[in-house]
Amino acid sequence: QVQLVESGGGLVQPGGSLRLSCAASGFTLNYYAIGWFRQAPGKEREGISCISSSDSSTYYADSVKGRFTISRDNAKNTVYLQMNSLKPEDTAVYYCAAELHCSGYLADVTSWGQGTQVTVSS
Repeated sequence: QVQLVESGGGLVQPGGSLRLSCAASGFTLNYYAIGWFRQAPGKEREGISCISSSDSSTYYADSVKGRFTISRDNAKNTVYLQMNSLKPEDTAVYYCAAELHCSGYLADVTSWGQGTQVTVSS
């Protein structure tokens, strides 16, 4: 079965850091682009970052650019999202998702992880 499992969420103070992991099974990760999405309470799910399958090009939403870094380790079949300088508005459930190409559009997602909660609060 195609599975994506997120981990690494938790409670962190403003200005702190977390690293999220997305472990894939059932398919070879390097065949897919992997995006990170988040959904805050009362808000729509939004794409915040993606790493392509072809040349490992990376993409970031303006809201996280300069603070978050996406990377992949094909040998471990895992994608990471390093989150620095976290703000309360980053509080959300974070999901990783498999796509054929990076687009940031929900309709292009072929597989979702279950989500991991990130809470930024003092």
